[in-house]
Amino acid sequence: MKNVTLIALFQAKPGQEIELRNALTGLVAPTRQEAGCLNYDLHVSPEDPAKFLFHENWTSKALLDAHLQSAHIKALLPRVEDLCVAFPEITLWEQIA
Repeated sequence: MKNVTLIALFQAKPGQEIELRNALTGLVAPTRQEAGCLNYDLHVSPEDPAKFLFHENWTSKALLDAHLQSAHIKALLPRVEDLCVAFPEITLWEQIA
């Protein structure tokens, strides 16, 4: 079974940068405790403090899907519209080398 990589890009609304950063940072500790989580790393753009990126690796798509149904992710979803200019861009990847 191949590991699954997820990249999620967030763009904060003007004035919501700190609030979004705090909300996303709050996901890190509980997610790193989840089954199947190999890494869950949050980045901010050095050129634009309103842009955030999650780089995640999971042991399976099923465990990634379970993460997306977790309480801490579900708690963030209603806030995305207030904090972000659009829904985050989420893409899946498979490592080949």
